[in-house]
Amino acid sequence: MKKQKGFSLIELLIVVAIILIIAAIAIPNLMRSKMAANEASAVASVRTLNTASATYSSTYGIGFPAGLANLGPAAAATAAAADLIDNVLSTGAKSGYTFVLAGGAPDASGVVQSYVINADPTKQDTTGIRHFFSNQSAVIRQAVGAAATAASTPIGN
Repeated sequence: MKKQKGFSLIELLIVVAIILIIAAIAIPNLMRSKMAANEASAVASVRTLNTASATYSSTYGIGFPAGLANLGPAAAATAAAADLIDNVLSTGAKSGYTFVLAGGAPDASGVVQSYVINADPTKQDTTGIRHFFSNQSAVIRQAVGAAATAASTPIGN
């Protein structure tokens, strides 16, 4: 009788089953890791926007920017496009988060004294869980499941 080489169908099915079990365990962890990376990127982007807003205010003397476009890239930096942030962040979407920067109303002398930044997951519970908020105080605040506000918990607490 000839000895046959190779794997039997049962052995192959067992290997496939083991691979599927390992994948079922690994995929949720991978998704959580990606969300954590997106959230860390969002916090770093909010810090960047805070720094860029302070630089804009001290450079142009007209207060804080009215929106992301005022901080965006330009051939020559002006108050309309200060070239303080990259072109990805200036679009308002980065790493699974949507960013909105809104300047406050100008005072009697035309100087914008305040701004707010909101960073929200593009798709809740998929690209991120936490929402972030900051303003001219530069304190970054977070909320889970709903938009963060000035009353939300600061990050790190």
